Amino acid sequence: MSLQSKLTLLFTGLIGGVLAILGLLVYGLVNAILLDQIDQRISLSAQRIIDGLSVTPENQIISERIFDFLPVENQYVQIWKNSNQLLFSKPSIYSAALDENGLRQGQIFYRNSNIEGTRLRVLTVPLETSRGPVGILQVAIDLTLVDITLRTLAIVLVILLIIALIVAAIISWIMTKQTLAPLMTVTEFAKEITETNDLSRRIPIEDQQKDDEVGQLIFAFNETLGRLDQILQSQKQLVTDISHELRTPLTVIKGEVGLMKKYKQYDLESLVSIENEVDRLSRLVGNLLFLSQAEAGEMPLDIKYFSLDELLCEVFHHVQTLAADRLAISFEKMEQVEMQGDRDRIKQVLLNLLGNAIQYTPEGGKIIIELANDGDNAKIKIQDNGPGIAKKDLQKIFDRFYRGEKSRTRSHSSGFGLGLSISQYIVNLHNGSIDVISEIGEGTTFTVLLPRKTSSIPE
Repeated sequence: MSLQSKLTLLFTGLIGGVLAILGLLVYGLVNAILLDQIDQRISLSAQRIIDGLSVTPENQIISERIFDFLPVENQYVQIWKNSNQLLFSKPSIYSAALDENGLRQGQIFYRNSNIEGTRLRVLTVPLETSRGPVGILQVAIDLTLVDITLRTLAIVLVILLIIALIVAAIISWIMTKQTLAPLMTVTEFAKEITETNDLSRRIPIEDQQKDDEVGQLIFAFNETLGRLDQILQSQKQLVTDISHELRTPLTVIKGEVGLMKKYKQYDLESLVSIENEVDRLSRLVGNLLFLSQAEAGEMPLDIKYFSLDELLCEVFHHVQTLAADRLAISFEKMEQVEMQGDRDRIKQVLLNLLGNAIQYTPEGGKIIIELANDGDNAKIKIQDNGPGIAKKDLQKIFDRFYRGEKSRTRSHSSGFGLGLSISQYIVNLHNGSIDVISEIGEGTTFTVLLPRKTSSIPE
């Protein structure tokens, strides 16, 4: 069953249920009003009869006066001396009590009764004087007209309910069709996109739909399409980049192996070259695995308190070995900073940033490191006086495999363009930020802000 049919049945059922309840309430109210009017009529008739009765000194009803009473049309009257002795009955053909149960009540009592297929509304009134009970009066009215009225009302209500259900079903069908029309458009677009594999297409949103739920659904669907398109383009670019990065080391390895096979001997230089390329491939695979885990949110962090200044000194001694006497690395500012985070991952960020600075800073250059408390954050600044980065490259340097070749020359020892991307992921996981400022010929400055304490870091 389609959604439109389900909604139509739901709305029609709800409307039908409400109308049925209203119909029952109307039927019950009319029934109560009619019975109340009947009860008033027989009560007045009973009072007139009681006012016209008289008793003997022996407390007996004078029967001669009774026969002078003629009930109105559709009214029945009986006077009983006791529960089994009938004194008077109009019409006289009825010798049985109008309400057998009422004779035994001993109090004023209204009740519906049935005599020979005729429904009656019976009022039973005990007759008493100051000297004691003298009899029982029963006055009744034929309910045939009331039954006909209620039956007609029930038929009218049922017919109106059926008509209302038909109208409600038609209106619900039309309204749900109009409401679901945009969803059908979404479905058709989704099918076309699946068939054509064109994720660049977007579903148009009319102005009147922008604020309703369907418009928000279409907007979210378009956002999802955009995100999927971006992911697929990123994956295509990733495959292209990986293929490009793998080509060089594999070519070198194949060439060296081919030479050794050709001359049936090997030399140490060839083995070292192969080993270096294998190491490069291992680093590439490791970095790609890291990025894959980071993007999937599956990279756990070992959150602990540690001294960031001690960690920075440790990294400083390590990179000084890499720089040797080629560069001057110094601290311009060093404050004591205690922070909460993954020490090893933060160390990886520092090594990546300082490694880049060492790699792209020419011989005789200098690198300046700063560490300071900045409110609730730890602020790390790494500045070099290398060739700088072109403005068009600044927004792309954190992309995977991106390297600005015009501003920075690639060497055999250069990386794969993943270091900054990895660093950005780690900093983001710590709810921090990493920014870069650079000018051609004036050098580059990386600034990292890390919260010193946070409870929202995923562990």
